[in-house]
Amino acid sequence: MGHYVPESVEPPELGGFQRFWTTLITNTAYLSGLLTLDYSLKRAGSKYPLVALYTDSFPADGHKALDSRGIAKRHVPYLLPAVPKDFTNDMRFYDCWSKLTPFSLIEYDRVVQLDSDMAILQNMDELMDITLDAASMNGTGDRVFAASHACVCNPLHKPHYPRDWVPANCAYSTQHDSPDIAQTAGPPATAGLGIPNGGLQVVNPSQAIYDKIVAQLASSTTLQYDFADQSLLGDIFNGRWVALPYVYNALKTLRWKGIHDVIWRDKSVKNIHYILSPKPWDEWADGQGHDPSHAWWISLNAERLAEEQQRGLTDGF
Repeated sequence: MGHYVPESVEPPELGGFQRFWTTLITNTAYLSGLLTLDYSLKRAGSKYPLVALYTDSFPADGHKALDSRGIAKRHVPYLLPAVPKDFTNDMRFYDCWSKLTPFSLIEYDRVVQLDSDMAILQNMDELMDITLDAASMNGTGDRVFAASHACVCNPLHKPHYPRDWVPANCAYSTQHDSPDIAQTAGPPATAGLGIPNGGLQVVNPSQAIYDKIVAQLASSTTLQYDFADQSLLGDIFNGRWVALPYVYNALKTLRWKGIHDVIWRDKSVKNIHYILSPKPWDEWADGQGHDPSHAWWISLNAERLAEEQQRGLTDGF
């Protein structure tokens, strides 16, 4: 397994598509998530392929798993700020800077970046067509990218989170009196603390925008970014992004009683995001119950595994 030489399955070979879903993968800890994400996109009838953006740290058995399933992939650099930021309390954020690489994929018309701990419950191909600033505007307009808001309620009361991460400052709190509207429209980009969640980003790739991002990574300003990529985007494009409704990046914590359950509707959710630990695949592995919404992922994953077994795919991922 260690001597496996990965194939080159690059997006340009995929039948002329110029619009892609992408997801970052740096190790095999999230690989079951990625494979189920890909399965869920296809199950929902998406006409666009998923491309795995892998870094140098992604191992040979991971490449083999992607190749055996025909999932396209592309190498991307592992981005880090020039001035080191200490994420000891949230190690996952070291990887998150690399989720900014889709802005650099200028040979493509539209990229929708997804986190690998997501599951697609309904088709959302319309994200490939929503209006954003043209790449030629170089990031100077008011619709630079699209995303859903970050929830800043800090429902687990983590002591290292910023003090202003409280329900009163959360954009979703502004929609508690209009739950019907919340299903189809996001709060304004400036609502609450005005921070996009980095789990889903709708992007028209642009070299100029990517250059702005890289320049920011080279500055000491990144020391202020407690949430890596999403903090950076919320800062340099403050108020100049399109705020999507929660249904496109439905953080599982929004569903919790007393957080934003007043706007959450199971039947409206198109994409559930399994933020924080444990992940659904941890529950699948240990047999313990953690979050009711994990059952949705576990069901999708079981379908995937059953189909793969019929095709002779039994690599343990």
